[in-house]
Amino acid sequence: MSNLNERFAKLGVRLPEVQLPSAGTDYQKWAVVACDQYSSEHEYWESVAKLVGQAPSTLNLIFPECYLEDEDKAQRVQRIQASMKDYLAKGLLETHKPGFVLVERYTPFEKHPRKGLVIAVDLEAYQYGKGVTSAIRPTEGTIVERLPPRMDIRRGAPLELPHIMLLIDDPARTVIEPLYAKAASLPKLYDFKLMKDSGSIKGWHVSDAASLESMAAALEKLADQKAYQAKYGSPDVLLYAVGDGNHSLATAKAIWEEIKKAGASDKDIMNHPARYALVELVNIYDEGLPFHPIHRVLFKADEAALLADITAAGASFEPMSWDAAVKKADEETSEHRFAFVSAKKTGLIRFAKPRANLAAGTIQEILDPFLKKNAGTGIDYIHGTDSLATLAKKDGNLGLYLPPIDKSSFFATVIRDGVMPRKTFSMGEAPEKRFYIESRKITR
Repeated sequence: MSNLNERFAKLGVRLPEVQLPSAGTDYQKWAVVACDQYSSEHEYWESVAKLVGQAPSTLNLIFPECYLEDEDKAQRVQRIQASMKDYLAKGLLETHKPGFVLVERYTPFEKHPRKGLVIAVDLEAYQYGKGVTSAIRPTEGTIVERLPPRMDIRRGAPLELPHIMLLIDDPARTVIEPLYAKAASLPKLYDFKLMKDSGSIKGWHVSDAASLESMAAALEKLADQKAYQAKYGSPDVLLYAVGDGNHSLATAKAIWEEIKKAGASDKDIMNHPARYALVELVNIYDEGLPFHPIHRVLFKADEAALLADITAAGASFEPMSWDAAVKKADEETSEHRFAFVSAKKTGLIRFAKPRANLAAGTIQEILDPFLKKNAGTGIDYIHGTDSLATLAKKDGNLGLYLPPIDKSSFFATVIRDGVMPRKTFSMGEAPEKRFYIESRKITR
């Protein structure tokens, strides 16, 4: 096993000691969706709180982002940290021996299940910022101003719960899929339906030497520098691309750097558990992994002024029904198209000759200066067509529906162009996002 650990270490991976709820816990109440979902829909999170009641739940261990602007932010952080300590003290969490968790996730929107593997990654192998060449890289820009509230939680937390998803470029399906093929022979950890019609999930423990050996060998082939350079023309291997939870991983990195600096004289500091972060690894070619664009909703916006700015940037606006505009935006074309919706009108925005590589870049180049000169206007980034339309049709709001993403060119785009424009893509609709189930200790 020591040899396997060394091989995984070279790949930026560690076998975590995952913690799961103890026997008798209602898993459906325990697991809640990623904190950055439904970020403008307080009613969703209020309904979750009502459903959970007094039962043990990860709802008490996370900070739903719809509450980030509330005045009780500091008190909420204290409650989260206190709940973590309380759950540990009461023995509500059971620690499993070192190993990975193989995950099968069915959602209401996809025919095939999404297959993943919960692992721990080495934050020493991860960098964020412009022009980074580390093995683990972000795929979108990291807004450092968004890190402090997340850092406040992690800085005093004994546990981490992941909604981070990392992607691997594995067209031959060599890493995760062979494990899934023999899932029936692996120890099952959980099997239950997720709350609020979000599908179902199963998890198996992967700790046997044969499974770990096959995974290590497959990752080593993906990390082979010569093969990688022949494919992408770059010697800097991008082994893991951040698909979801970019700011959560950046938060873990920032806190690890604080701990490392504070413990500079500690000879054992590099073995600190906070050096690692728990994530779910997914193959970008997985049949159950959809790629959806992230849409934009503006609040208290001057509709006429925004459409004027869009027109001035070279676009045309064609009035049509919302459904027709969405259908047109979804078509494969060299144009960049956006469906537009507000309380007053719907239509299609077309850029016949876009300057940016991606549609998200085209529209964000207009929205950023618009927001800067209209201080009273707010923006949110929405996962899901229905949520977008519901919010955008309220008086004073407007929405922009972005076209689909081609995931087959994903790694090539990141390698060639660096990070994508902010909030370019989402891996599925909001109910398909990762639910918090596993946790891991990050303190000694």
